[in-house]
Amino acid sequence: MRYSSFKNPNFGSFIRPESFRFFYGYILLIAGTIGIWFSIPGQTIGISVFTDPVKDALGLSRNEFSNAYMIGTIMSALVIGRAGFWFDRYGARWVAFGAAIGIALTLALASVSPVIALQLAILTSWNKVYVAFTVITFLFFLLRFFGQGVLTMASRNMIMMWFDKYRGRANMVTSISLSFGFSSAPLWLSALIDTYTWSKAWQLMAVALLLFSLVILQFYRVRPEDHQLLPDGDVYSDTEIGKRQKPRAKKQFTLAEARGTRAFWVFTFLLAFNSFFITGLTFHVVSIFESTGLSKEDAVRIFLPGSFVSVTVSTVFNYLSDRSRLKYFAYLMMFGALLACLGMFFLNEQWGRVLLIGGMGSLGGFFGVLNSVTWPRFFGRQHLGAITGKVMSILIFASAIAPSIFSFSYTLLGSYRYMAYIGVIFIIMLAIAGAKADNPQPNEY
Repeated sequence: MRYSSFKNPNFGSFIRPESFRFFYGYILLIAGTIGIWFSIPGQTIGISVFTDPVKDALGLSRNEFSNAYMIGTIMSALVIGRAGFWFDRYGARWVAFGAAIGIALTLALASVSPVIALQLAILTSWNKVYVAFTVITFLFFLLRFFGQGVLTMASRNMIMMWFDKYRGRANMVTSISLSFGFSSAPLWLSALIDTYTWSKAWQLMAVALLLFSLVILQFYRVRPEDHQLLPDGDVYSDTEIGKRQKPRAKKQFTLAEARGTRAFWVFTFLLAFNSFFITGLTFHVVSIFESTGLSKEDAVRIFLPGSFVSVTVSTVFNYLSDRSRLKYFAYLMMFGALLACLGMFFLNEQWGRVLLIGGMGSLGGFFGVLNSVTWPRFFGRQHLGAITGKVMSILIFASAIAPSIFSFSYTLLGSYRYMAYIGVIFIIMLAIAGAKADNPQPNEY
């Protein structure tokens, strides 16, 4: 792995992982999970709460705001792959540190975006709506790039680098924490907005991210081998013939080699469907429910039980993933996707909402398993940043187009149900293609 910019992996930090009496990976498990929590301002669930007050302050319509989100996110998807190479070269600590600073500065700018748009409109004599659209598009690009993209990828990859045999169990802890943390985000973000206004809420989060960037600089590390350690807390021990006993080597796929496998594309497109469907649903959840005669309260109620389903699924299958074929998990995730689509189609029925909650929760639970465990198991750790960077670019693109496509489905075709039709067709095609999407590692499950 290329990691040459700072020869000393402890540069700039007082922490020495090799001096701990217990496995330092457990520290990183906690720190990396918190790092993903701090990506919430750049995640759909963190942005959606701000949709109405921000679009009103900027003078944009719902479609204009959705399109700005889409374009900014697509711009992020086009360049996020470069962050994967940064991870391979500079390591988790410096990449995550830069991302945290980037989110903080973006939130500070976003908090005064109406003022920025107004001043630019005055200076340029351009239409205020066009200027506001351009400003929020650029800010969405930065939020999605640094938040959903770089900080999430660096934190998750770091955890996966420090565990191998127990990677699923480590991811189980992360998934449980993230499920509750993300599902509760709309509640505490709404409370912040109600208490301090949306502008002050973004400013407070910016300050919190600046403080957390110092935590990243002290605690984050990329590889246990840089500190004379091994994944899972294993130790170098002498065999009877006096040789070092090291972990069994895997084939280390490059990005080009990974893209040449069927497994890469099937798993990537399955995870991308989750990003597309959940983003579109979350972004327009109130409108989706109101279009079938249900209330805003009915819409909000689906997230808590959905999070419990997600936590249950991720807990059970993260634990099982250490000794199970991931292709079986992929098919279970496809089944959950079908349930979610059917639930959305029959949303006006009680049992339809139950299907939606179960399917949505299953999608989220299996996403947490497969998006973390699959890539190091299938393709090794040496080029993990480049590979996950490519995957992340596709996932971000899928999430980028979702709000606008959901919106156009309703405004042009008159119903959100067309998204369910498209989803069922896509999943059936993916299930057929996935029949031979096996682990490309020789003799691996």
